[in-house]
Amino acid sequence: MSKAMSKTPSLQFTHVPHPSPLPADQRAALLKNPGFGRVFSDHMVTIRYHESKGWHDARVEPRAPIPMDPAAAVLHYAQEIFEGLKAYRTADGGATLFRPLENARRFQQSAERLAMPVLPEEVFLEAVDQLVKIDRAWIPDGDGSLYIRPFMFANEIFLGVKPSSDYLFIVIASSVGAYFKTDAPAVSVWVSEDFTRAAPGGTGAAKCGGNYAASLQAQAEATRHGCDQVVFLDAVEQRWIEELGGMNIFFVFDDGSMITPPLGGTILPGITRSSLLTLAKDKGIKVSEERYSIEQWRKDAASGRLREAFACGTAAVVTPIGTVRSKDGEFRIGNGGSGASTEELKAALVGIQRGRTADPHGWIHKVF
Repeated sequence: MSKAMSKTPSLQFTHVPHPSPLPADQRAALLKNPGFGRVFSDHMVTIRYHESKGWHDARVEPRAPIPMDPAAAVLHYAQEIFEGLKAYRTADGGATLFRPLENARRFQQSAERLAMPVLPEEVFLEAVDQLVKIDRAWIPDGDGSLYIRPFMFANEIFLGVKPSSDYLFIVIASSVGAYFKTDAPAVSVWVSEDFTRAAPGGTGAAKCGGNYAASLQAQAEATRHGCDQVVFLDAVEQRWIEELGGMNIFFVFDDGSMITPPLGGTILPGITRSSLLTLAKDKGIKVSEERYSIEQWRKDAASGRLREAFACGTAAVVTPIGTVRSKDGEFRIGNGGSGASTEELKAALVGIQRGRTADPHGWIHKVF
């Protein structure tokens, strides 16, 4: 066991070496085709919080089950938030992260919405850096990456509706390949008319597990209709496109312009979404954040005014949408596959993420 000084003067990370890390040959076999979210690295980071002590007991240790009391608050009142970001292998064998500070800030905003303690940005970044450093060998070659999952949950042992006084922050890592298990050139989506993802005043802008749990019934409905993903309408008028089950959405028109639904508290402020807005403007593409209805989506697809649509997020990056289905039937977007604007923006984003092109906005964070 060793102590490593944190960049945060008040917090030291204790390193507990793994007694039996997975042998290199077995790890290499797993990384050939890791899928998504099934292959996990050797270590994890844990940091505890108590209202009387603040953040304390920061550790990098072997990944292991979490002992939990049946009365732990998270199991009853769902105080839980999480983030998702990726580490990429560089040509020199190093590792980089894409805009991790934005994840740290969104994590803080989610914590505030769920009445949880705010983790300082520098502690979040240090925790992620520590895990990537020690498990760098788990980053796959080629188009793979190491998906980093920081999360925090209420750990106080009590029954009663109030914010917990005790929390556990953890970071784990998973070697991943492509998110969607399809060889199709684009995904299909089902328009949910019976379920809503979020309502004004709710937790739509927070990255909490409850939002995703609430989407699963709608996602199951999408699957029954042969679709890859569900797309949600607004909760008030049930006509405005908001987002997919776990991704933001963009629309590309015949004049080259683009729109994406405005945030407004019911849509997750995606970091990939924000990056694509910036990259589109860099390329001189007219892009705006405005409401877009399901009726207009169907009409514009039929007339040819709408040429492309794509979903975006950390896990799926940029994914073209080819077919839209609903109770009113089915329509196709463009040629039913990807489009030039979608591919151009994806190439620009991935090029920066993987260090293949210049990083004019300072988005890349090197892990030393």
